[in-house]
Amino acid sequence: MLLRDVELGDVEAYVRMRCDPVMMAELGGPLPREGIEAKVARDAGEAARDTSWIKMIVPDQQRPEVVAGNVVLWRHDPEGADGQHGAVGEPISEIGWMVLPEFQGRGLGSRAVALLLERARADGRWGLVHAYPGATNAASNGICRKLGFTLVGRQRVEFAGRLLQTCHWTIQT
Repeated sequence: MLLRDVELGDVEAYVRMRCDPVMMAELGGPLPREGIEAKVARDAGEAARDTSWIKMIVPDQQRPEVVAGNVVLWRHDPEGADGQHGAVGEPISEIGWMVLPEFQGRGLGSRAVALLLERARADGRWGLVHAYPGATNAASNGICRKLGFTLVGRQRVEFAGRLLQTCHWTIQT
């Protein structure tokens, strides 16, 4: 497995991850197709500037054009609907991931998250990392448990203008 920065050519993978009802079931439903190119361009720019780590999961290094999903680590201002996402004015580090259906169940998600967390520990700038998988997303909550995250509790958070019920996990990097 390989993690590589998102590139402008990853539009189709983003469409499959963000516009598919099954992939987005835990995130309030599919996002509109319009604007995906702009999202990929923004993400590629952030990755190039090293302000966010937006990595595509490549299961086979011999076929770098085939991606299984992504894993992302970024810092942002607190924005939780219930005010618990972080202290006012104090940015938090957050990790999230998506694995396309045909690649699920192979351990790619947990390996990708573990690898990015390992890099974050070596880098030293991310500190306490938060994850907010959907409260009913057994696979993603299982990754958090397996990798040693601490369950803080349930929390409502906003994603793409939608209010979601999540499990709030943290891990120190």
